This record gives sequence, C-alpha cells and structure tokens, in this order.
Amino acid sequence: MKPQDFIALIGPAAQASRLQTGIPASFVVAQAALESGWGESGLAKRAKNLFGIKADRSWTGQRITLNTREFLNQKWVVIPADWRAYPDWPACLVDHGQFLRRNKRYAACFACTTGKTFAQAVAKAGYATDPRYADKLIAMIDKYQLEALDPPLNLSPEAT
Repeated sequence: MKPQDFIALIGPAAQASRLQTGIPASFVVAQAALESGWGESGLAKRAKNLFGIKADRSWTGQRITLNTREFLNQKWVVIPADWRAYPDWPACLVDHGQFLRRNKRYAACFACTTGKTFAQAVAKAGYATDPRYADKLIAMIDKYQLEALDPPLNLSPEAT
C-alpha cells in the first residue's frame, strides 16, 4: 500500500483514538506504518496486527505464531513469537490504545503531547528492542508530515 493511502485509511481512526486515549495520532500512524510495513507485513495481513503487539498470557483473544526479528545481546536474531490477532484494523487500533493505557510501563508516555515525544517515551519504556526505534518513528512523522493529524484540541470552557 502506498504511504499516502495508508495514512488516509487509518489517520481518521488514529485521530478518533487520540480523543479517547490521549495518544497522538501522528505517533499511532507512524508506529503502525513502521511495524506493519504500511499494512503489507504478514502480521498485518494475516492477523490484522498493525503494531506488533505480542500475545502474552494475559491475552484471551485470537493469536498467531510468526517469526520476528529481535535485537538481543547486541545482535539481530530471528525467533518465533505469539502475536495478538484481530478481526480488522479498527479493532487493532482500539486494542493498541488500551494496551498502552493499561500497561504501567507506558504510564510516563502520557505526559507527552506530541508524536515525537511520545515516540521517544515509548522507546525508552522498551516497546521494541531496536535501539533506533524512536529515531525511525520520528523520521516517519517528519517525512510524511504526520503532525498535521494532531491539531490543537479545542476544549470547551466547561472542560477547562
């Protein structure tokens, strides 16, 4: 899928998720694009998993086992892993927001209000083993001008 098509497809759902979760839409789209190869990875196609969220013991939904590349002991290795599987991408987006919100390891991320700072915080919290994870997300945010998905929230006087 072309990047602009992918952005147009999941951008509105990422913006809706931002209102519910506080996760910048620019981060959500960049992470989904990076993790899924713009929706073309086997995991995205076979399991509708855009974010590479693994299925640990707490996951009660569907799962799929596929190989993954991890950076362990200062080198890249390929290992099998169990992944969460979803009926469609919207369900994946909802679970992604819930996953980050419910997991205490990502609590500090929610002090971040931009996609770039959120990317740095998620990487620092250990979302991925890639030591360049935040840099890659930030490069995508910049290259595809994803910050446009995060306009200032207009809060009504009652909300302030």
